Amino acid sequence: MIEMQSEVQQIHIENENNIQLFIKREDLIHPFISGNKYRKLKYNLLEAKKLEHDVVLTFGGAFSNHIAATALASKEMGFKTIGVIRGDELVSKIDENPTLSFAKENGMQFHFVSRDDYRKKSSEIFLNELKKRFDNFYLIPEGGTNQLAVKGCEEILTSEDSNYDYICTCVGTGGTISGLINSSFEGQKILGFPALKGDFLNKEISNFATKKNWKLITDYHFGGYAKINTELVTFINDFKSKYSIPLDPIYTGKMLFGLFDMISKGRFKPNIKILLIHTGGLQGISGMNERLKSKSMPLIKV
Repeated sequence: MIEMQSEVQQIHIENENNIQLFIKREDLIHPFISGNKYRKLKYNLLEAKKLEHDVVLTFGGAFSNHIAATALASKEMGFKTIGVIRGDELVSKIDENPTLSFAKENGMQFHFVSRDDYRKKSSEIFLNELKKRFDNFYLIPEGGTNQLAVKGCEEILTSEDSNYDYICTCVGTGGTISGLINSSFEGQKILGFPALKGDFLNKEISNFATKKNWKLITDYHFGGYAKINTELVTFINDFKSKYSIPLDPIYTGKMLFGLFDMISKGRFKPNIKILLIHTGGLQGISGMNERLKSKSMPLIKV
């Protein structure tokens, strides 16, 4: 995989407390395998190569950034891929779905399962059935989070980032924030903005994080994973118009919305510097726009 250097851009916002806001453009480190997906896959695919596997198997939904990234990254490194996809109703809709069609174009073989069966994806019985069907494969969990993924995400922060008071990231499965926590510098606080409802993430993050300098901000999930409304679409479009930075509606859009709201309500001390991590995920915009179009809602500008 070709790794590019991420850049940091300042976001100029008016506020009474002289808070300085910056965004680390991890979405720019690879043309397609961007942001935290690149970081999570890097050491997993190197491990798969070391163990002499030919096939990588992973899990995801209809618009999963992880599915798209795994398909292309694995292809670039010479692996075949199998995607276990949530929702057996999608079997006949591959070509209509931009994420699945992209993965298919990059060689991914699909195994569609019902939503009930998908919930059992971590069970020994379910995994044994996959082994019988597909023989020997290297397993990457849903969202890509495991110890090797956290190791990759620990490389997001560099010594140049030591002067920020807060590091903010969106949270899906907890791997990215765990890496940021582990590599954070003295005095820094890590804020995570979950895209899902529920408090299970605290336990997941605690399994990987080596420090206690973190907190989840759970007020900005907009109803849960992939839930979105006109207010969020408007914010994402206005943000792109003003700063020329695209945001995805599932993760980074919600994080930026939340952070702007917190700043406007005075929830930070004056004169601090905040670094936001742009985790990519922009491939999901086209799929979300299809959903918005079906509901006669405004579309996200691309």
